[in-house]
Amino acid sequence: MTRRFSGIKPSGEMHLGNYAGAVRRWVDLQDDSIYCVVDLHAMTVPYEPAELTAETRRLAMLLLASGLDPERCILFVQSHVPLVAELTWVLNCIATVGELRRMTQFKEKGRGQESVSAGLLDYPVLMAADILLYDTDEVPVGEDQIQHVELTRDVATRFNHRFGDTLVVPKATVPPVGARVKDLQDPTAKMSKSVDSPQGTILVLDEPARITKKVKSAVTDSETEVRFDVGAKPGISNLLSLLSVATARPVPELEAEYGTGGYGTFKGAVAEALVEYLRPVRERYHELAADPGEVTRCLALGAEKAEAIASATMDRVRAATGLLPLR
Repeated sequence: MTRRFSGIKPSGEMHLGNYAGAVRRWVDLQDDSIYCVVDLHAMTVPYEPAELTAETRRLAMLLLASGLDPERCILFVQSHVPLVAELTWVLNCIATVGELRRMTQFKEKGRGQESVSAGLLDYPVLMAADILLYDTDEVPVGEDQIQHVELTRDVATRFNHRFGDTLVVPKATVPPVGARVKDLQDPTAKMSKSVDSPQGTILVLDEPARITKKVKSAVTDSETEVRFDVGAKPGISNLLSLLSVATARPVPELEAEYGTGGYGTFKGAVAEALVEYLRPVRERYHELAADPGEVTRCLALGAEKAEAIASATMDRVRAATGLLPLR
């Protein structure tokens, strides 16, 4: 089977766009896939240790609550398999400073400042180690991450050319465009966890009353017809998209049902559908929160499975590069 690797950074809470656009697809494709909460990546910028601990655990719980099954896939925390640090160092001796400086993400976040951490520059090498350590065939990524996967391919190919075929050279895959979830207060912008107005973002763990309040205060227009027209009616179009996601019904069918019923009735239907759409995740999350031992067990199982793959990879890497065996 094709092995896929996906990493997600524990920063901020999961919102509806994350869940509908990516996580639901992960759940559907989870067999023989690896999902990693990349806590080491979160350390490349200033952070609070207690927050990192809490956010790492919360994200793992959200992924489990969303439907990832530790018996079907590998779900683990990046730092729980320390071999990734060893492979990162080996790859650091293959990658060049020049190609790291050309990474768009470093240019945007570093902006030429001498005070940025070396970890930020080295971020793509750690990402390459994440991918290569687990013999990954495919890396599903958005357009903004393709450059990093291409670097991974280049480094792996260079390694294999120098030391013999050792590393699996992965390919990037750009999944079909998922749900286009827009901000409720600015429907021309993507829903985000970093926006100034929290009213525009529906969090997966929002309580029903909060979801309803956000939907009912969503920006629309001065007309009354519920019709999908992104250019003329971005707010209503966004709400139609959300209702389509939550109910698995096509937009034209929803237009026919709610077209002349008024915005109030329509918003009420959207709110109700989103509450029900997210209810299983929210309820399962709270069950896991009440049973921390189960979360620890699931992550330990994932780390054990990941460690087995990583150990085999590093045995090959050490042998290929001439590192002296311990035994």
